[in-house]
Amino acid sequence: MIGTPICVAPTGDRCGEGAVWDEERQLLYWTDINRFLIHQYDPATTAVKSWLFDEPVTAITLTSQDDTLAVVLGSRLILWNPDTDERTDHLFHLPGWPFVRLNDARVDPRGSLWLGSMKNNVRPDGSTGEAGGTDGILYRLDPGGIVTEWKRDVGIANTLAWSPRKDRFYFADTLKNTIWRYDYDAWTGRICNERPALTGFERGLPDGSSMDSEGFLWNCRFGGGCIVRLNPDDKIDRVIEMPTANITTCAFGGPDRTTLYVTTASSGAPGDRLAGSLFAIQTSVPGQQENRFQIVT
Repeated sequence: MIGTPICVAPTGDRCGEGAVWDEERQLLYWTDINRFLIHQYDPATTAVKSWLFDEPVTAITLTSQDDTLAVVLGSRLILWNPDTDERTDHLFHLPGWPFVRLNDARVDPRGSLWLGSMKNNVRPDGSTGEAGGTDGILYRLDPGGIVTEWKRDVGIANTLAWSPRKDRFYFADTLKNTIWRYDYDAWTGRICNERPALTGFERGLPDGSSMDSEGFLWNCRFGGGCIVRLNPDDKIDRVIEMPTANITTCAFGGPDRTTLYVTTASSGAPGDRLAGSLFAIQTSVPGQQENRFQIVT
């Protein structure tokens, strides 16, 4: 069973992204890339709190330290304590900034952070510039600080997800309208045997995704007004209609991880009044527990 999408926070994000559920605190964090913001949503009170940063904020992940989140900015990775607002630079800085910027990022089962980049389409004032090209790279940042490259010539890096059995990895290039599936080695963190999982789907373009506990991939479709759920055989299980056009990413949360939180982006279309809001969808299948970036001190 999949419930009706409900708008839980009409924040008017220009480009909502990077949703992550903090199970310890029962809070959802997400970003607005173009307004350089991180939002926090508390389902118990429906309160939203926001913080301003000095660059586009593209993704957030949990870490091995309960009071610290890893925040992916356009140019670099920082560590951030939301209780004190303390911000500390990490070792990773993106080569080529500001011509390119970071985009989607997630942690693998080993505790390594995978980050994808793209041509920088966010100007210093937050206005939207032109995307395109094939300047993006898929990186893996290991806890000890070693950075490796796994795919080049990427248009817009999106969708980073691992199967419950830890033997598959999914990655998307929005501009190519393709999601790939790879074999994943949980011992070494290596990926291999790239093949298309979903390509050419006519409803929008692939943005962020989340994987549930049964191995189904939930892919948000930018410009398509929907979420596509793929089964473990990479067949479309169903299409979930959304009340706005630009669906950007999703994360499972709630006490039993059966609430799918969905971020969106503004569209500029007349009548698309809920564009940029945070939505919640009740599901009968729980999501996986969030992986944590292992901080080496």
